Amino acid sequence: MKPIIFDVDTGIDDALAMSYSINSPELELLGFTTCFGNVPVEEATRNTLTVLEKVGAGIPVYQGAAQRFVRGEKEVWARHVHGEDGIGNTLKNEPTTQAMSQFAPDFMIEQVKNRPHEITIIAVGPLTNLALAIQKAPEIIPLVKEVVVMGGAVKVPGNVNAYAEANIIADPEAADYVFSSGLNVTLVGLDVTLQTLLPLSRVNEWRETGKETAHFFADMTEFYIGYYEKYYPGIAGCGLHDPLAVGVAIDPSFVKTETMNVKVVLEGEEVGRTIGHPEGEPKIRVCTEVEADRFLEHFLSRVV
Repeated sequence: MKPIIFDVDTGIDDALAMSYSINSPELELLGFTTCFGNVPVEEATRNTLTVLEKVGAGIPVYQGAAQRFVRGEKEVWARHVHGEDGIGNTLKNEPTTQAMSQFAPDFMIEQVKNRPHEITIIAVGPLTNLALAIQKAPEIIPLVKEVVVMGGAVKVPGNVNAYAEANIIADPEAADYVFSSGLNVTLVGLDVTLQTLLPLSRVNEWRETGKETAHFFADMTEFYIGYYEKYYPGIAGCGLHDPLAVGVAIDPSFVKTETMNVKVVLEGEEVGRTIGHPEGEPKIRVCTEVEADRFLEHFLSRVV
């Protein structure tokens, strides 16, 4: 089993990725760490605890950064994408469990030091927690086995604007710090995630199972697909952004990568843009192709 720290800003595709990871025997989930992003960090923590209770998984949760690495508090949230509660307006009750008291970046540092060269960090929100961890303890950089990041748009347009993907523009300095750190990074960006369409017809099949968890995930995913339909009329589905990062952690053969030096634009009109250079160090792996159908079937076989 591959030991995993899973860093989330739990909205809808985070929730799907959580369930996919929990139902994947290849992964040993050491803990979920939370960050601001789709919603404020307190709500991301609440949503993470809610998902874990729904699926009956007793995995610890560690709350992390409430504000950006350099720029202070984030003020705009993705409620139009993920719902007022961040999980498709499915939240009926507050979770009965609580997050652990340890700060998420400190948990990352402790775990990596306890298990050097073993731990993979999957990060599907802004990279603030990881940036804070390696800023505080740079000695962990060579001790992290791999970081799989959902973020960026190297060869395709962004999804917030023409240039930037949502996780990167949420904290561009944190992303640039991580990409420039020498960590062993695989970047799972819009270059591949927008090819992984989850059709509404497959979501409707979840309801036929009669399982409460299946209805929970179907309801939130239907909300997400509604957002996609508004912006991409006729699409009848949604991209599996965060789940694909989990898929790559389980089976890297789902994607093909190119190795390049990636810089994040930190000012001006193109802030948050991820630019890949064939020259320069350090280099990270950027996913450029995906076996979308094979990945989709793998995801659907486990998610609910």
